[in-house]
Amino acid sequence: MDMVIRLLRIVYVLVCLIIIVLVLVQKSDRGGASETIMGSGASNFYEKNKGRTKEGKLKRNTIVLSIVFAILTIALSILGA
Repeated sequence: MDMVIRLLRIVYVLVCLIIIVLVLVQKSDRGGASETIMGSGASNFYEKNKGRTKEGKLKRNTIVLSIVFAILTIALSILGA
């Protein structure tokens, strides 16, 4: 059981570091409140294919790793680490 906890901790630290790098690499959305109120122009080609771009992939990978981070946090807290 001790080996499993150590392995989970190592994976946990790696996921944390990768999330930090992914967040720092992403460009910030500068839409602000006006984009929230007015909405974005979803009718252009870029908005329709945003998930296929580098930014879209970075965003998707950040979300997936954040879910993995949350699951690892719960698992480590249950195991009493």
